[in-house]
Amino acid sequence: MLIKPNKYRHKVIFYLLFILITATFTNIVNAHTVKISNDIGATLHIEPKDRARAGEITPVWFALTQKGGKTVPLKDCNCHLAIYAQPHTPGEPALVEPPLKPMNAERYEGIPGAEITFPKPGVYELQLTGKPRSGENWQPFELKFEVIVATGNPTVAQRMEKTAHTNDQLSKGLDLVKLMLIGAIIISLIGIIVFLVKHINVM
Repeated sequence: MLIKPNKYRHKVIFYLLFILITATFTNIVNAHTVKISNDIGATLHIEPKDRARAGEITPVWFALTQKGGKTVPLKDCNCHLAIYAQPHTPGEPALVEPPLKPMNAERYEGIPGAEITFPKPGVYELQLTGKPRSGENWQPFELKFEVIVATGNPTVAQRMEKTAHTNDQLSKGLDLVKLMLIGAIIISLIGIIVFLVKHINVM
């Protein structure tokens, strides 16, 4: 009995498509995982397309809500953001503590957001803590989000620093050339003077 190769080829294509779709869906779900602490919940969003790249300025924002769905804007929360490279030990100082600023995104207004530049690819933990300001009725919270950072391009500042370093090297090279030219001119002048003195003595 002959086995039709097309039958197995279709199965292989089906399984590959299934794995690809599952992996894509998993990434989206992980990017928008809701974290809950006491009566506060938050969803982390990373721009663009929930992908963080090393060396690039990455805007992030937190859709912060109370139990029941009411949005918690930054003005009502004494919030603090700390970033740790994984793995890290308890008590270890944060890698960076970027300042939070109010952001408007999708249907949310004034929610906590920040701009982060991850130094290198790897796994990081974003730890958002907060306490209610006066007049607010909810419990303090601590939310932890794991972020996988991919390889990216250097920041503008890094490129400018590299350019400045290159210019400095060029400037030093030009200074060396100038010194060599001056030295050559001096040697030439000395040679001319010696020649003229000998010529005068001969006469």
